[in-house]
Amino acid sequence: MKVVVGLSGGVDSSVAAYLLQQQGHEVIGLFMKNWNDSEFTLEDECPWVEDSNDAMLIARKLNIPYQVVDLSEIYKERIVDYMFHEYESGRTPNPDILCNREIKFDIFLKTALSLGADKVATGHYARINSFDGENKTIYRLLSGLDTNKDQSYFLCQLNQYQLSKTLFPIGNLTKPEVRQIAQEIGLITAYKKDSQGLCFIGKIRLPDFLQQKLKPKKGKLIEIFSDNSIYKTEEQSFESKEEELIYLSTPLNYNEADGKIIGEHSGAHYYTIGQRKGLGIGGHVEPCFVIDTDVRNNTIYVGEGKNHPGLFRKALFIDQNEVHWVREDLKMKIGDTLRVRVRIRYRQSLQNAVLYQFEKRLYIEFENLQSAITRGQFAAWYVDDELIGSGVIS
Repeated sequence: MKVVVGLSGGVDSSVAAYLLQQQGHEVIGLFMKNWNDSEFTLEDECPWVEDSNDAMLIARKLNIPYQVVDLSEIYKERIVDYMFHEYESGRTPNPDILCNREIKFDIFLKTALSLGADKVATGHYARINSFDGENKTIYRLLSGLDTNKDQSYFLCQLNQYQLSKTLFPIGNLTKPEVRQIAQEIGLITAYKKDSQGLCFIGKIRLPDFLQQKLKPKKGKLIEIFSDNSIYKTEEQSFESKEEELIYLSTPLNYNEADGKIIGEHSGAHYYTIGQRKGLGIGGHVEPCFVIDTDVRNNTIYVGEGKNHPGLFRKALFIDQNEVHWVREDLKMKIGDTLRVRVRIRYRQSLQNAVLYQFEKRLYIEFENLQSAITRGQFAAWYVDDELIGSGVIS
């Protein structure tokens, strides 16, 4: 089988290419250049040149063909512009998930197939298996066996076609095992540190990067105290389950009269729910956290302590047009419920929850209160170790 491997210049994709070669496949290495725009950040701040060189050296070591494909223009259009728009709208995007959906398993996949490839492969810690359905093969996206490195969450927007054309050669391995293989065969990436964040940001702080397009704008920083009456709710009665879910999933609506002005910030669009760094707040026993952002009025609301009631909600909702089913055969019908385990951010432990499908929204009600549910982030739901669907939190 002819397989094009996305060589990133890291140890994971290097070992993925080696394992495929050992299995007898015809392997081609392809490096994706996703950023070269000096309008926003300096070229020497971005490690893509070093990564490309490392990928080339790996290809030479394995004696496989190697090419560089420039996807920077479409990356800027689909990922970076989207990212700016989301922050400007007061939402916190996850560009890594969009990069997988829009770049690695769309444009990159199409490029690989145009080269005559049967499949593509990456160094993700995830697994794929399949079974025969009634009329077609059903592909399952499973967690990586290394629970510390499982990256299935980042793949939560993939579809059946993309899975059918994809291999994850290291999904059954742990990170130490991957590094050991790289060391044993003399790969230069054996001890290379894992990349952090997006290449195009490089060493630049995210707020500094966002300021290239989203200009600073001073606004009020308001503290909401934990004993505020806004958090004291009486026993509620609801006429329907949907009415209850609307109540549980709707964030509180703060205003200036609810709290005390304790400082200024440089732009509400630079901050996200649950953030505690970069606020410049002193004089508190515990750290303060962002509990809400209002980009329309350019106001940030904060609360003291990780247990502040403003950080917690019992439910969230996803607009129907933002719901994605990896397993289309498990798609819920209006009125259906489904017990699942849910992750609302990478590395969060899976949380017990129930999905409720209504006409315009999918609701997720958690067994336990959840901290820092954030607009624009992705919720992904699992049955056992299989990721079956996801959606953008509203």
